[in-house]
Amino acid sequence: MTTQPTLPDRRTFRRVLLKLSGEALAPAHGSGIDLDAVAEITREIKEIATLGIELALVIGAGNILRGSDYEARGMDRTTADQMGMLATVINALALQNCLEQAGVPTRVLSAITMQAVCESYIRRRAMRHLEKGRVVVFAAGTGNPYFTTDTAASLRALEIGAEVILKATHQVDGVYDRDPLREAGAIRFDRLTYLDVLQRNLKVMDSTAITMCMDNCLPIIVFNLRKPGNIKKAVTGETIGTLVESGA
Repeated sequence: MTTQPTLPDRRTFRRVLLKLSGEALAPAHGSGIDLDAVAEITREIKEIATLGIELALVIGAGNILRGSDYEARGMDRTTADQMGMLATVINALALQNCLEQAGVPTRVLSAITMQAVCESYIRRRAMRHLEKGRVVVFAAGTGNPYFTTDTAASLRALEIGAEVILKATHQVDGVYDRDPLREAGAIRFDRLTYLDVLQRNLKVMDSTAITMCMDNCLPIIVFNLRKPGNIKKAVTGETIGTLVESGA
């Protein structure tokens, strides 16, 4: 079993994986890609890159389509999930374009081979890109149906030896005991264990992703992406959002 450090005191990380939802790229109303939202994320990422921190990303596709929605309407689950995986490639290319226009070298690595569009995912290739100071965007999930981009984020983070997963939300500033957008008096947690998340059914990441992190002691920091400077705070050791880690 791989052993990752827990975080008794927050610190600056050397290599991190940032998990973005597709909604982070969406316009305020409707679906698709809001280039202004992409530009805001780009500014945050560029600041991290200048610190010499190795950064990889996994992006969802909820701004374009959700496979689960199509499955609920009668579509075959495998086909619906494959459509969702392709949608993450669209988001990854949009972010890559904006980052490179800002002077940040970026590579998109897809779990589904599409040589005319981006590179295929190879673990050693991804790590080499990171070592050379390039931002790496992992697209197409794990390349398999029935697995979410949360699970893809946990898998890729472990494969590249990331020290933490930064789980960015676009509405709340951490993990709460109940939905703070719907229920007054919801309490935010500063720290949780993986078992807390699973037993309380807290919506941090899906259970497969949480279990992978728990089995390998990979910490997760949940924070609000919409507040400027929050990514930098997370990677440089400031207390922010909710930390999910081992109880040991």
